[in-house]
Amino acid sequence: MGIIAKIAEDRIKRAQEEGIFNNLRGAGKPLVFEEETWVPEDLRLAYRVLRNAGCVPPEIETRKEVISLRELMRTLDDDEERLRRLRELNFKILKMNMMRKIPLTLDDFPEYEEKILLKPCIAGNWEKDNG
Repeated sequence: MGIIAKIAEDRIKRAQEEGIFNNLRGAGKPLVFEEETWVPEDLRLAYRVLRNAGCVPPEIETRKEVISLRELMRTLDDDEERLRRLRELNFKILKMNMMRKIPLTLDDFPEYEEKILLKPCIAGNWEKDNG
């Protein structure tokens, strides 16, 4: 947990202990968000039409395919099929990352996190060469 998240958690706990959240309007009721709240106003009608027609953005469709492939790979016993699916999975992840406007986070794919963290640091060599 980062330092800012830790500070926020501590302040929230302190406020809960002091009872600051006890009499809030809507307490104990689920929050209801309109799906369109985060969509720019000029695109809401188009998004609503597409959603009602069962269409999803390509990024979401590719993400669903990645999740399905990950689940499928857990069930495969055949090494040849597993390798084929792994190549397909890597291609889909690459495709998804190219569609994104933000960089990939390790939270999306925890199975790669350890491999990346354990990989030797290339930056150290760069600093020696360019420092």
